[in-house]
Formats: sequence, structure tokens, C-alpha cells
Amino acid sequence: MSGRRDKEWPRPGQCRIITIANQKGGVGKTTSSVNLAASLAMHGAQVLVVDLDPQGNASTALGVEHHAEIPSIYDVLIEDMALADIVVPAPEIPNLFCAPATLNLAGAEIELVSKVARESRLRRALDAYETEKFDYVLIDCPPSLGLLTVNALVGGDELLIPIQCEYYALEGLGQLIRTVDLVKAHLNPKLHVTTILLTMYDARTRLAAQVAEDVRNHFGDVVLNTVIPRSVRVSEAPSYGQSVMTYDPGSSGALAYSEAASEMAHRGAAK
Repeated sequence: MSGRRDKEWPRPGQCRIITIANQKGGVGKTTSSVNLAASLAMHGAQVLVVDLDPQGNASTALGVEHHAEIPSIYDVLIEDMALADIVVPAPEIPNLFCAPATLNLAGAEIELVSKVARESRLRRALDAYETEKFDYVLIDCPPSLGLLTVNALVGGDELLIPIQCEYYALEGLGQLIRTVDLVKAHLNPKLHVTTILLTMYDARTRLAAQVAEDVRNHFGDVVLNTVIPRSVRVSEAPSYGQSVMTYDPGSSGALAYSEAASEMAHRGAAK
């Protein structure tokens, strides 16, 4: 792993802003955001994670403080604070930065309703920020299709959808795709689904293989070849304020996320 970690992956020609969304809870959005970001940073990329989930789990996993007094993405969306004033480095990994979320964000859905240009406040903040100093900006969404997720869809150019290899995996996905189409038509014509990541794959079950096959048949080439297995280590890492990449670099989960991030980096460079 350490030999691979030293090797730099190709960097994109310009900053890739990738929204990671699926309104279904428990599919691995935050886990994927954090571990893909950590993998990319470990291989030479400059990465920013924007935590848009009021639970702040991405901030926790990156070891970034996010109690109520900390300036957070809430202040950017509601109080028009500059993104530069809230972005902090992740202590464990060089090249990795985080715009933290605090519990204040839980009220943002309601407070955004009365704001001018409420759907594009994150996009405006990103446009005013020096995103060109990053190779990747990953936006972690809450498990809903509310205004926070819409802000993320308007703010991103690419959409990554994590899909768990379990029963009902594709249920609700139609609703997400319809929302994406609406956002493309009215708010952000650049948005497109570039990556689908299969998570929580249990090789012992026929169901996992069946779901993976269905997703590949339906979405084709945007599905990454790498699948993320079910892994206790991946689940444990955030409780230690770490990504699995630093918590247990040799675990199956860490190796899979590293492989998936490598695929993303090489696909992006090939375009």
C-alpha cells in the first residue's frame, strides 16, 4: 500500500466538482466522500470536501472540529460568509481540506426558503472561491432531496451516485434522476452523472451479484469496475476521527476505495 501511496495519479486539467448524492440513507455517501477524498489526496491531488449533511459525519471522519461555534457551511449558505473563511485542513492527511457542517445546518432547509436565489447559494460561494487551487471538490449530501441537496446539484458539474448492493437498491433512484434532469433543465445545464459506485457488496450472496449486474446493465460505462465490499473497518474508522485509509490502510475496504479513486482519477484524465 505504501508503495502505491507514493505514486501520483494523473491530475485533472481543471478542478472537478463532484456532488455525491442519493436520497436513500445508509448507502455509503459520506463513507465514499471521505475515503475517495483521502485516497485522491494521498496520491498527490489537492482535495476539498464540502460537508452539506447536518449530521456532520464527513467532518467527524476527517478529524475536523464542527461544534456549534465553529464557522461552517451554514454560515456560507445563510449568512453569506466566504468559503475561504471556513475551509480548514484535515489534520491526518496532507492536501486534504474540509468545509465543515454543524448542527445549525439542520435549520438551513427552512431558512433557505426565503433567501434570494436559494438553489444556487453554494454555486455562488464556489464561484467566488479559488477552486482552481484544488483538483477535486467533493460535496457530501444529506439523505434527502431538499434544498441542501439541490444546492449541491447546482454547485457540482458531476454527480457520483453510491448504490448499495442490496434489495430495493434501485428504488428511489428514478426520483433522483428526475431531480437531476430538472436541475439540468432549469439551474445547471453542466450537471451530468459521471460515476456510479457499488457499495456494501457481499460476495457471499447471489443478491449482491444480481444487483450489481442490474446496475451495470442499466447505467453502462459510468459504473466503476471496483465494488466496495462490506467492511467492519470502514464502519469503525469514523469513530476514531479517521478515514479507513489512515485507520487500517491494508483492509479490504481501504484497498477498494483506493482502487475506486484510482479509476476516477484515470477516467477523468482520459477525458
